[in-house]
Amino acid sequence: MIDPIVEEVRKHRHNHEAKFNYDLKAICDDLVKKQENSNHRLVRLKPRLLKLEEEQSPYDS
Repeated sequence: MIDPIVEEVRKHRHNHEAKFNYDLKAICDDLVKKQENSNHRLVRLKPRLLKLEEEQSPYDS
């Protein structure tokens, strides 16, 4: 199944990547610059450690 929305996102992503000759650092720098120049409020949350439940091994008896 071809999803037209996914295809459009991929097309725009490809065009953006091509503009920077697929240089990941240049692409990221551009995205950061766009983010900083936007009028959107940015929220940065501190990372949290997940509490994992202790799982009992089937071999523990």
